Amino acid sequence: MRILIVDDDAGIRKTTSLAVELIGHKAESATSGARALKALEESPCEVCFLDLNLGPENGLDVLDKLLKAQPGIAVVMFTAFANISTAVDAMRRGAFDFIPKPFTPEQIRQVLEKIERTRKLEQRVRQLETQISEVSCEFDFASAEPAMQRAVQIVFKAAATPATILLLGPSGTGKSQLAREIHLRGAQRDGPFVVVNCPSLSRELLESELFGHVKGSFTGAVGDTMGKVAAASGGTLFLDEIGELPLEIQPKLLRLLQEREYERVGEAKVRRANVRVIAATNRNLADELKSGRFREDLFYRLNVINVTLPALRERPLDLMKLANDALRACARRLGKRVTGFSPEVRDAFVGYAWPGNLRELHNVIERAVILSPGEKIALEDLPEEFSRHAGAGAVQVGARVTLEALENEHIRRVVAATSNLEEAARTLGIDPATLYRKRQKMLRAQRTPNNDIG
Repeated sequence: MRILIVDDDAGIRKTTSLAVELIGHKAESATSGARALKALEESPCEVCFLDLNLGPENGLDVLDKLLKAQPGIAVVMFTAFANISTAVDAMRRGAFDFIPKPFTPEQIRQVLEKIERTRKLEQRVRQLETQISEVSCEFDFASAEPAMQRAVQIVFKAAATPATILLLGPSGTGKSQLAREIHLRGAQRDGPFVVVNCPSLSRELLESELFGHVKGSFTGAVGDTMGKVAAASGGTLFLDEIGELPLEIQPKLLRLLQEREYERVGEAKVRRANVRVIAATNRNLADELKSGRFREDLFYRLNVINVTLPALRERPLDLMKLANDALRACARRLGKRVTGFSPEVRDAFVGYAWPGNLRELHNVIERAVILSPGEKIALEDLPEEFSRHAGAGAVQVGARVTLEALENEHIRRVVAATSNLEEAARTLGIDPATLYRKRQKMLRAQRTPNNDIG
């Protein structure tokens, strides 16, 4: 690293330079803030050792100027007047670390190693973020379906407020991804997004994970833990599958939502929480209330803003767009030149019920991209149930089926091949309201066993 040493004491500059160079870095020196700024202008540095008492200059003022001139530089403050308040002030204003005079070469080595470790971690985080953005199946919340449009419109309006939001709907419909998008659109978007999976742990461990615990509060509590509520401070706490939250923990969550207060397990001290809460569940909370498995007061506190995400089978206008988005993302991640679907695959997708929703869609497409030898996904690249469904459920002209079944199949295929409801209605020669009623009837029939529309 190139390291700048800013001190009006020639002896300090010389000994620090020697210590830096013995470690293997390159040292540059400056006697004042102005010369330090000029040195950075000529050639950026990774690290700067800066004296707090720089002759007539205040080192903290010089710190501000250095960070403004080169925001990424790690500034370590030197001072002969070491005290906590000065250290806190320096760190608050952007200093990386603080070393009191007199110091040893070992202290210089340790702080430089700390900077290098931090830089490597930051670089790794940037790499991972880049990889995630490049290879993940991205969720586009734009929809041609009225039910999905309404749901997204409501939560995005509420995102800018601190209101608690409850996301309902079957598993795999994108509730977690929507929760993250709400966080990114909120006032605390720069804070953390912390996820708690409510059914993943026992009651005791879940309470500890949520609120934290103190050493010795239960068997295995060998140290203090701050908990997810504290970890989410200044950001968003996402409670996934809130419908499975143990009844014993529900009063404590209610207190968190109402009073913004909580206590760690084994501790009487009341702590304040600064979190925005988003919850999600695939359960019918009305049934949970009737059975006594969910508190009524907690439900109403969570239910400030609620939306239901429709199942994928209820979003036929979005199906092929979502499939194509997933195909592009998976092909890019896997390094495969797969660009589309065969007509048979499109028909199979349209006729399939998608019990696993978006999660199943992404998994099916990832599998197909891995197995596909060509540029188009073929029917044989899909799991067996798609082939069986395509063979058994497809309605052909002239087959021994009712006119209603033939009409339903034709509507399904036209809707899948067009980009919106109006275009599909024009193709079919009916008005959009009629098409909407027919699709609703088809969806109701699809939920009923032993029907003839696939």
